[in-house]
Amino acid sequence: MKLNEITDNPGASKSRMRVGRGIGSGKGKTGGRGVKGQKARTGVAIKGFEGGQMPLHRRLPKRGFYNPFSTHYNEVNLGRIQQALDAGKLDANAPVTVEALLAAGVVTRPRDGVKILGQGELKTKLAFEVSAASKSAVAAIEGAGGTVKLLAGETPAP
Repeated sequence: MKLNEITDNPGASKSRMRVGRGIGSGKGKTGGRGVKGQKARTGVAIKGFEGGQMPLHRRLPKRGFYNPFSTHYNEVNLGRIQQALDAGKLDANAPVTVEALLAAGVVTRPRDGVKILGQGELKTKLAFEVSAASKSAVAAIEGAGGTVKLLAGETPAP
């Protein structure tokens, strides 16, 4: 089989209707646009227009706001870190940082840092250098003989 021999399944694609090509075509003269008026012309985009009445999207109140000082952490559970250790992607002797988790493929982008959550079981003694950690995660890490160092200055100041 070659690239030029590949065909679609029969009936999978229909050829497009060529409008405005004579009365006999069934889509001639006005080309399916009706007769006259603004909508019969090309380049008309009046999706929210309600005939001069205030459109619905402008009548409804605006809600909420974007907080530019909010922090968005990568949330990583202890079970996911243990999986990466078992797979050999994380080094047990090196501290667990954002860079180490990125290299191991545990997180995909750095965001504002990493928050460790306590779901799962940690069997290895590890040193964590992260932005935040839950109480249960800190208890589990220290229970396994590890340490948690919270990095100050990672979050943007208001």
